[in-house]
Amino acid sequence: MPPLSLLLLALASVPSSQGVAPTPVPPPGVHAVPSPEAALLTANGNLATPPVPMEEGEETEEVESESAELEELRALEGATLDPEAKPNAEMMQSLRRLGLTNPLRLRMLDALEEPTFREDDTAPPLARITDLASFDISQVKDRYDIPVDMQPRVAEYIQFFQGPGRKWFRKWMARSTRYLPVMQPILEAKGLPRDTVYLAMIESGFSANAYSWAHAAGPWQFISSTGKQYGLKQDFWVDERRDPIKATQAAAAYLKDLYGELGHWYLAWAGYNTGSYRVRKMVERYGTNDFWVLAEERGLAKETKHYVPKLIAAALVAKNPTAFGFSEEEFQYESTLEYDEVKLTDATDLDVVARAAGVSVLDVQELNPELRRWCTPPATAAKPYVLKLPRGTTTLFAENLQKLSPAERLTFRVHTVKRGDTLSQIAEKYGTAPEAILQMNRLKSARTLKVRAELVIPVPANGRGGSGDAGGAIATKVAQARRSGVVATRPEDEVPAGTPRGPVAAGPVKTEKVDGKTRVTYGVQEGDSLWLIANRFQVSVDDLKKWNNLPRRNRTLSLGTLLAVWPPDSKGAAPAKVEERGGTIVVATAVAGQAPVGPKGKVHTLAEGETLWSVSQRYNVSVEDIMKWNHIKDHRTVPTGKLLSLSAP
Repeated sequence: MPPLSLLLLALASVPSSQGVAPTPVPPPGVHAVPSPEAALLTANGNLATPPVPMEEGEETEEVESESAELEELRALEGATLDPEAKPNAEMMQSLRRLGLTNPLRLRMLDALEEPTFREDDTAPPLARITDLASFDISQVKDRYDIPVDMQPRVAEYIQFFQGPGRKWFRKWMARSTRYLPVMQPILEAKGLPRDTVYLAMIESGFSANAYSWAHAAGPWQFISSTGKQYGLKQDFWVDERRDPIKATQAAAAYLKDLYGELGHWYLAWAGYNTGSYRVRKMVERYGTNDFWVLAEERGLAKETKHYVPKLIAAALVAKNPTAFGFSEEEFQYESTLEYDEVKLTDATDLDVVARAAGVSVLDVQELNPELRRWCTPPATAAKPYVLKLPRGTTTLFAENLQKLSPAERLTFRVHTVKRGDTLSQIAEKYGTAPEAILQMNRLKSARTLKVRAELVIPVPANGRGGSGDAGGAIATKVAQARRSGVVATRPEDEVPAGTPRGPVAAGPVKTEKVDGKTRVTYGVQEGDSLWLIANRFQVSVDDLKKWNNLPRRNRTLSLGTLLAVWPPDSKGAAPAKVEERGGTIVVATAVAGQAPVGPKGKVHTLAEGETLWSVSQRYNVSVEDIMKWNHIKDHRTVPTGKLLSLSAP
């Protein structure tokens, strides 16, 4: 049979959806989307770009994909029409892309009868490399579709991964099996080398939750501005920089632009680290695009000079771990990222999602690292939110979600914190509980709130709630929050948002009488200074040093150090001030910098903007005691100008 006929027969014989199980159809309102592997198998058995919400430029991607398929077909045609021609690199690459078990590839091998093509795509393992200095890298270059060179810094990074960085490299390798199968097809579909994926390895160790000092986030470590430039949404609800699929698509587009601008993958990687402008200026200044030459010149940061050799070293070791001294037993490989997708038309509590799908909340969160709250964003039927669920759970999820009663569900409001707000006040306003608010916003505790900060407020769908509703969704949420370690500050200890306050020494205090004088023993806390402690007890820094035998030039304190403090007495008091309070005459003396002292102890007039908390911090008493001594039932209703007694009657 002529070779061309064999090719046509092979093409005609390939099933369009081989090995793909049908996706269950969920009830109305919840739309299941095939998993990445199922949805992305093309006719040739390859994985293409995973489905994402329609974004600008998606039609262009489809055109590029079709062009790639046409080029592949032409290469296969050339091999078939001229079977005696030696296979070139393009033909080899085309056949490799078909996959080992693809029917078309197997039929083409039969038609070509070319033993070269029958070799496994997986190259034979390398022998153990014991001497990097004599290692000939040319013997592995054909195993990579990125350029790899053995330079001194590459060898240094290999030795680092083998030694001090070994435990971290183990983690990276363990995660790699989760993300390589979904990231590499995206890179390839965008026209990038598949081994570019190792850039994500050195950026984040394939961690969706990685966050750097430069405020870069996600597996590809996008800073906010670059992420937005390449279509990654960042708002109150989501941070798409953390989504491994969307971030990989954005990284592929960014790297493709860098390569187009700078002309070499080493320069593109360097540009990813430091920005294309600096790399381009270096090329222009020194008249070369050789990264290794530029790395020896002034102008690139040390981190950038190390970035390219680090990536090469990571790729070399990751694809040949045993050759570089690792054993397979060292790696606890993670399973491939697999999921189904559902379209939600309303903001939904993740606890509700997990219960409906029959999985844990952690499972849902791990598949959806872009979520910044304990719920999905607001959505509509016209613009749903696409949520990932563990493979095979969409039908159960859809069935159970419809069975939930309103009492078991929550709706959500967004509250912008105003000056004077406290968490307990906000919870009371919306008929919910502080613990529920804390958990929905992924906060463990909150003594004070920032003015203009936004909070998502869980509200009962049936209009009834509060922490006292034992059978309601809010009570369930409170119980879950407490089990996860969430702690709500007591209302009397809360600090209203916008309260002006400076740093205070807030360490533990023990007070005792010694020879008729008061001695305070103070425990040093993190962030304390001699000045803060002296200010709290209204003594001088010099006295503190003298009482505790500290050297005059001592400027630092060790955490947990116990300091003896002798607070001042009432000597040097100003003339007495007589006031009538509730029919009782109070005689108070004023001491500079202190509250008045009288027969019933200290008193303080509440000024505008002050709270019981700020007063308690100033005078080293508790809010609870101030309320008890002054018969205050609600700390939020104390009027400005009220005279407060600051000692027990």
